Amino acid sequence: MSSPTGPASGLPVRMPRPRQPGRHRRPEPLAAPEGAPALVLAVPGTPSAATRSLAEEVVSIARSELPGLDARIGYLDGDAEFPTLQSVLTHAAEERTARFEQARAAGSDVTEPDGPVGIVVPLLAGPDNALLRRVRQAVMESRVAAELTDVLGPHPLLAEALHVRLSEAGLARADRARLFTVATAADGIVLATVGGEEAVQAAGITGMLLAARLAVPVMAAALDAEGSIAAIAEQLRGSGSQNLALAPYLIGPELDARLLDAAAKEAGCSAAEALGPYPAIGKLALAQYTSALGIAPPQTQGAPAF
Repeated sequence: MSSPTGPASGLPVRMPRPRQPGRHRRPEPLAAPEGAPALVLAVPGTPSAATRSLAEEVVSIARSELPGLDARIGYLDGDAEFPTLQSVLTHAAEERTARFEQARAAGSDVTEPDGPVGIVVPLLAGPDNALLRRVRQAVMESRVAAELTDVLGPHPLLAEALHVRLSEAGLARADRARLFTVATAADGIVLATVGGEEAVQAAGITGMLLAARLAVPVMAAALDAEGSIAAIAEQLRGSGSQNLALAPYLIGPELDARLLDAAAKEAGCSAAEALGPYPAIGKLALAQYTSALGIAPPQTQGAPAF
């Protein structure tokens, strides 16, 4: 039992660990700056329980990476159940004004904040100009000072996520060293995206990273361009690939599942799942947020390359 002045004789004393000097010193944990704007995840597509679960998982990952982060979800096609992006931004602005008024009424020497109320991060792996125009329009209609970031890709972490989804579907080996065999592993990958030619080019960058991981050819094609998937599949088969797989370079809410099913049938191949709430998605959303704020993000490294 401890005495009022310290532990009883013979019991070990827990002392604070000294800071380790030099380059091996552990970094100080990063936290969101006080009064920082909210991270507002802009979610495309028709809202549903599955979409909400995915978005909540993404912001949960971001919060776990940056304690104290104010993260919110706004839907492009929201309703009474799913708050619109405009309403989320408006509510964030009202809350910030209320905090300022409360602090001033309490006698605090505070100045009215003049930075953005929110940093809007589109939940998109690649550029989709039609959806991005709608995000910009929603921000303008909110009449709130907000900053819109780039989409999440291209990025090596998205190549990692694609690899994982393919391996989960039995369409890729879990490691490039071929320590075990997957009989159905594809020898060519069609990377499917939406958003036109710009989206296909952006997907192709991540596709090169995926090709390096799998040691098989990867080519990008547009789900929303008639014949694009079939043409790329034929091109891959013409270069020697016989067992193809379709990998959606899409997070999920922006994906019309009917397009994906039709494209897989047209190309004559199996398809992996969309990226979904893979941990990399939350980390990349946070990286866009911290970049907009000009602060160093937590590490966004993926698993070691295979």
